[in-house]
Amino acid sequence: MRSGEELDGFEGEASSTSMISGASSPYQPTTEPVSQRRGLAGLRCDPDYLRGAFGCLKVAQVMLALIAFICIETIMECSPCEGLYFFEFVSCSAFVVTGVLLIMFSLNLHMRIPQINWNLTDLVNTGLSTFFFFIASIVLAALNHKTGAEIAAVIFGFLATAAHAVSAFLAAQKWRVSLRQQSASDYIRARTESRDVDSRPEIQRLDTFYYSINIKVKKKLPVSPLNQWQLA
Repeated sequence: MRSGEELDGFEGEASSTSMISGASSPYQPTTEPVSQRRGLAGLRCDPDYLRGAFGCLKVAQVMLALIAFICIETIMECSPCEGLYFFEFVSCSAFVVTGVLLIMFSLNLHMRIPQINWNLTDLVNTGLSTFFFFIASIVLAALNHKTGAEIAAVIFGFLATAAHAVSAFLAAQKWRVSLRQQSASDYIRARTESRDVDSRPEIQRLDTFYYSINIKVKKKLPVSPLNQWQLA
C-alpha cells in the first residue's frame, strides 16, 4: 500500500506530465471564430439585392456591355479604326468593373471592407461609364460603315449609356442620403460626448473652484477701470 504522501507526489507528477504533453501536442483546442476559419465558405448570394433596382440595373449594365463588346469584336475590317478601338476599350472596361461591383454587392463582400465608401465608388463608376459609353457610341455612329455589327454595337452602346445613367442618378441620391445620415450621427455623437464631459464631477468641481477664486480676487482688489479691464 502507498502512503498518502507518495500518492500526492504521484498525482502531482501525473498532472505535470499531462500539462507538458498537452502543451507539446499539435492537436490543441482553438478559440478562433468559426466565421474566420471558414474563409469564403460562408458567402451566399443576396436575392434581395438582385431583385432590387440597383441589382437589376447592374445585371442589365453587365449584359449590355458584354453584348456591345461581342458585336464590336465581330468586325473584321475597319478604316479608320480609332472609333472602333475606343468603343472596344470602353465596353470591355465597363463590363469588367461593373461585373466586379455586381459580384461584390450580390455576395455582400463589400460589408467586409468597410474602409471603402462603396456608395461613392458605385457613383463614380456609373458616372464615368455613362460619359464614356455616350462618347464612344457617338464616335462609332459617326465613323461606322453601316454594317450590321457596327449598327448593333451602336444600339447596345446607347442602351448601356441609358442603363448607366439611371444607375448613376439612383447612386447619387443614395450617396446624398448616406451623407445626411453620417452628419446626423456625427452631430448626435458630439452632443453625447459634450454632455458626458459636462456631467463629470471633477469638471464641475474645477469650474466651482475657479469661480470661487475669481470672486475672491474681485473682492480683494480695489475697483478701478484698469482692474475691471483685467478681470473682464
